[in-house]
Amino acid sequence: MNKLRTLCALAAYLCSTLINAQNTEKLYLSGTGLGDTRTWDFYCSAGMNSGKWRKIEVPSQWEQQGFGEYTYGRFYLNKEAQPSSENGLYRYKFKVPAEWKDKQVSIVFEGVMTDTEVKINGVSAGAIHQGGFYTFSYDITDKLKFGKKNELEVQVWKESSNKSVNAAERRADWWLFGGIYRPVYLKAVPAAHIERIAVNATADGTLTTRLHTQGNTPGYTVALSLAPVGSQQTASKQIMPLNADSVQTLTTFWQGVRPWECEHPNLYTLTLELLNPQKQVVHIHEERIGFRTIEFRPQDGFYVNGTKVIMKGVNRHCFHPDGGRTTNKQLSLQDALLIKEMNMNAVRSHYPPDKHFLDVCDSLGLFYLDEFTGWHGRYDDEVGIKLLREMIDTDANHPCIFLWSNGNEGGWNKKLDKYFSEFDLQQRHVIHAWADFNGVDTHHYPAYQTGTGRLANGYKVFMPTEFLHARYDQGAGSGLEDFWSNYRSNPLFAGGFIWAFADEAVKRSDKNGILDSDGSNGPDGIVGPYREKEGSFYTIREVWAPIQFKPLRITSGFKGEFLLSNDYLFSNLKECSMTYRIYSTPSPLKGGKCALLDSGKVDLPAIAPGETGRARMALPARFFEGDILELEACDRNGKSICTWTWPIKYTAAYFAQQQPAISASKAPVIENAGAHVILSANGIAATFDTANGMLKEIRRDGQIVPFGNGPLPVGMKADLKSITTRTDGNDALLIVKYTGALDTVIWRMTPDGLLGMDALMLNRGNGGKYKGEFFDKKVYQLGLTFSYPEKEAKGMRWLGRGPYRVWKNRIPGTNYGIWQKDYNNTITGESFESLAYPEFKGYHANLYWATIESDTAPFTVYSETDGIYLRVFTPQQPGQGTSEEDSMHPFPEGDISFLYDIPAMRSFKSISEHGPKSQPSSIRIKSGDDGLRMKLWFDFRNMHSNVAE
Repeated sequence: MNKLRTLCALAAYLCSTLINAQNTEKLYLSGTGLGDTRTWDFYCSAGMNSGKWRKIEVPSQWEQQGFGEYTYGRFYLNKEAQPSSENGLYRYKFKVPAEWKDKQVSIVFEGVMTDTEVKINGVSAGAIHQGGFYTFSYDITDKLKFGKKNELEVQVWKESSNKSVNAAERRADWWLFGGIYRPVYLKAVPAAHIERIAVNATADGTLTTRLHTQGNTPGYTVALSLAPVGSQQTASKQIMPLNADSVQTLTTFWQGVRPWECEHPNLYTLTLELLNPQKQVVHIHEERIGFRTIEFRPQDGFYVNGTKVIMKGVNRHCFHPDGGRTTNKQLSLQDALLIKEMNMNAVRSHYPPDKHFLDVCDSLGLFYLDEFTGWHGRYDDEVGIKLLREMIDTDANHPCIFLWSNGNEGGWNKKLDKYFSEFDLQQRHVIHAWADFNGVDTHHYPAYQTGTGRLANGYKVFMPTEFLHARYDQGAGSGLEDFWSNYRSNPLFAGGFIWAFADEAVKRSDKNGILDSDGSNGPDGIVGPYREKEGSFYTIREVWAPIQFKPLRITSGFKGEFLLSNDYLFSNLKECSMTYRIYSTPSPLKGGKCALLDSGKVDLPAIAPGETGRARMALPARFFEGDILELEACDRNGKSICTWTWPIKYTAAYFAQQQPAISASKAPVIENAGAHVILSANGIAATFDTANGMLKEIRRDGQIVPFGNGPLPVGMKADLKSITTRTDGNDALLIVKYTGALDTVIWRMTPDGLLGMDALMLNRGNGGKYKGEFFDKKVYQLGLTFSYPEKEAKGMRWLGRGPYRVWKNRIPGTNYGIWQKDYNNTITGESFESLAYPEFKGYHANLYWATIESDTAPFTVYSETDGIYLRVFTPQQPGQGTSEEDSMHPFPEGDISFLYDIPAMRSFKSISEHGPKSQPSSIRIKSGDDGLRMKLWFDFRNMHSNVAE
């Protein structure tokens, strides 16, 4: 028995050895990325920790390891500034397996910034490599000591000696780093081997393979096997003869393949076995591929597998605060999942990304626009051709890549355009990002009305490769709804790419680990540096959701039907599912917790992409007892697509249901004291100034609640006309009349101590000094505002849209519910030391009620008027010195405001260049109109909400 076990073990070992002899083998000299590194020796020429040999982790950016100096790529805007230009010398000893002595061994660098000289055992491995974003390698077989220790020496210059490399890569709007920042490994293959392949796998099952071999002779053959990734299905196999050429093209056809696209990313493992004349396998090469057909049709658009596609895209850098451009597979997966969560289907960056990011784009279904580097400058011909070949040789087999870009915003070496088709077997289309070139108008940051010769009256495919700049809280979601609706109405529109995915704030090793975005240069993200979700994240998710609802209000006649459209490119809605949930959301007046009353399934129509149909839910008996209807859709994999909500009750009906019967026995008291009037009941006293009609102060059991100095009119004009008091049943009233747009404010004190405000806005020309100009000509905010000291607030709990603040052009993505957030002073994209989202301050949509939480001065406000925005304090202007045009529109006076209208948030372009929902309003109230009425109730009693989220 022991002898049998020994023979079995020996057979297994021989089999393993044989397989290893046939396979490509890798030996990592570095780690694989951020969080997985190897320690090398390092000498830095200047800056931090320079002048002596030290240890460094590889891969990494040496600045993040405490070496050299930091430079942001727009340093050149300061004529006196110079980039940091230190160099680094790396040394590392490694052992090469003795069994590799008959193999060809290469050393592979997946990315080094910027010029790289490699020596093995003191001997040069080859010419200095220039270019920081590309994979390169050297055949070092004749320089190695097999079975023994070897020494690797790598000299890296941060600034290139080639001015065109610096112009393309290092005079740019990003952080400039140095070092070996992507993995380094040895690759061993048999003497006769498949060096690499290029594939063109089309949707009909045709596979064209350009085979690059070394060491083979006539009589060799290659066996091609194909098997679905993740399937137990047996691979089918085809054997093809080879000739003596080192490069030859094979064509095979595979029946029954499922095509790859962004919604069904079907992948296959292609295995190539190189067979000698004796039919022995001498080398095995594996590659993951997808079958799909990509076409560009001039004056039409991009087609994938015969379907016209629209790119819902984002620009992304390979970046992390801790590692700089050193990332890892986990981060690539995290980013891709976040991008998919926003219902995006495409990604672009200014340079070839990490291979593992392309891998996850392949597997998750994200189209990738692969760009040859050139931010504003461009490579010269010699280095450009070399780097272009490296990019295409490395990336071209990824099915996710649908398009090449030869540089960005002027960084185009036009002489290189012809080489894309020479190097790329798939002959993908080539653009110049931001230019109108090669049949595609990629105009950056277009206005809503794109103008002469562009989309509005142009005849070329329109696909802005950058639009809706997301700096601070300015972009991405703000205005997207208008832009997208407008652009989609034109059949020439092929999609666009938002700038950008994440804030680029680096963790400075020279400044005690602070996060630095170089002022306004780096905070361009929809998410924060550590992928914190900003409000625009959810706006994009809803605007780009593949299920779109037609406008709906729930009324007493609602029968559980929804008209919706299928905005997928390839999927029938029968692949999706949808559920409903009905919530009861009691206010602090009524008490109790938010409760789920019912839930169930919504039947989706089996409609194809682009079609509209009717979804239905069986209306439960308790439906109209609820306050909020929530729908959630999931895709074929059970992942949430989006969540939508609608109020079942509007504010007046909701408040009437919540308001308890009056319990106090004493009637309110009206005290007229000349300079002021006091309404008091149940321990609450409201004091009004008779000189201006404003609420002066609130006292609760004698203690001041510092809410008052209002209502001040916002976006309109008003002067006090008269003040009177009277009783109305059990309530005490103070009636304040105005001249101007604000006609009347009636204050009402109930026996329970609730203070009501009923304001009426008219335009009846009731005298005064304004001569009919009662509203601002351009209304950015309209309503009433009060004062309340910010230092008193601990948090806020409210029923309305949330949890994020809104702008006039960024309402989608917020949902009805009871929300709570603690006080924070977050400056979006800037408060990196204490990023807390959602931001506390700002505008909040569709107020039902809100409790300002405080240790000493809490209060709750209720609305009986629909569509009121609640303004809570004033966010600090971001930008560290940028102009007002680059930040938020000024907020109203005061601290707490109740508004019919709020301003939009600009996004790179001025508000006038945005769509209709971004524009300021014009107010017109005609004779005979009811006018605008705002009815609020303030509860200053010493109550604490027990409403749960």
